Amino acid sequence: MAVRTESLLDKLYNLRGKDSSILREMDEQKNAAEETKEKTTEQKAILQKEIEDLKLQREELEDQGEKFKNMLKGINRDDYDTVLTRLNLDFDPEGLLKKLNENLPKTIDMVEKNTKESEEELVKVEDEMNRAITTIEELGIRKDTALANQEKLNEYIELALSGTINITRDSITSLLAEFHFTEEEQREAAKILMFPEDALFAYNDKIKMKDKSGKSISEVIQEAKNISEEESPVYEKVVEEPVVKEDKTSNVIETLKNVGIDYLDFTSDEINELMDNFDKETIINNVNYIVDKNIEKDIFMNHVSMLYDKDLEAKIDLLLNVGKETIDIYLNPNVLVKYNKEELSRVINQIGASGMDPKNIPLMAY
Repeated sequence: MAVRTESLLDKLYNLRGKDSSILREMDEQKNAAEETKEKTTEQKAILQKEIEDLKLQREELEDQGEKFKNMLKGINRDDYDTVLTRLNLDFDPEGLLKKLNENLPKTIDMVEKNTKESEEELVKVEDEMNRAITTIEELGIRKDTALANQEKLNEYIELALSGTINITRDSITSLLAEFHFTEEEQREAAKILMFPEDALFAYNDKIKMKDKSGKSISEVIQEAKNISEEESPVYEKVVEEPVVKEDKTSNVIETLKNVGIDYLDFTSDEINELMDNFDKETIINNVNYIVDKNIEKDIFMNHVSMLYDKDLEAKIDLLLNVGKETIDIYLNPNVLVKYNKEELSRVINQIGASGMDPKNIPLMAY
């Protein structure tokens, strides 16, 4: 039996069962699409809540800011000079009013900008979610078609094995085209089915003998292929030893495994980003620090740069020192990605200088 005939029969018999490469690929694509749908559905809900909170925050800033300005305008410090002096109270309504007029519009603009960014991100997430839903629906239709084609292929093969096949070559090649066979493969496979005594009978007998062991058809086909290769002449080949290179991917995967993070939670682009910025000690320290602060490790999902951020601990400490809770940080990891240590410190100082308490300003507004 020629090698090409053996290869074609391997391919045909693989397509016959549940472990068909086409069906398996569709199932993998569907699983990926369903995971994307689930992920984006959650992201959509989070973003919608963020947008709602930001819009409410803007309304409150405008309303409370206006009330605060009116209150300060009505206060004359001299009316309270004795009590302020005797109690050593630093209260300057004019200074506060000036800071309020200077910083309130900037803060409102910042909230407006964050709202717009979240709305734009929401559009992207909804698009990705809709694509996933469409893919799931399309795969359902494609799988029905693939199963129908598989049934017809099995019918053709059984007819060929029974010696009663009366299907035209065009019918066979048209069916095989649905399985993405090349034109040459279609012609050769049609010949095998139309003249089964040349190859199909012997191949099927080999499969049946192996099938008695209870193995899957994929294992049976692979064993049949191995036997065919063992029967072929063996020639010595001079093989050059490959140059061994440091496997950064293995280092990244092993490091993530050691700190209890599944690398499959990251995209290939994120793994490449970790490889480009790989620092084992920093990754281990950052994960251990997060765990020590009772923050869930899935904070790193979709924020892979935090794993190799040398300032991560310092930035979280800054937020904790102004009164932020760990749950605030867990729910708003973007602030840790958005700013470096110096920038975050500057933002906190600016909020304080404007007369507001950084603890009371939601992190999503930072």
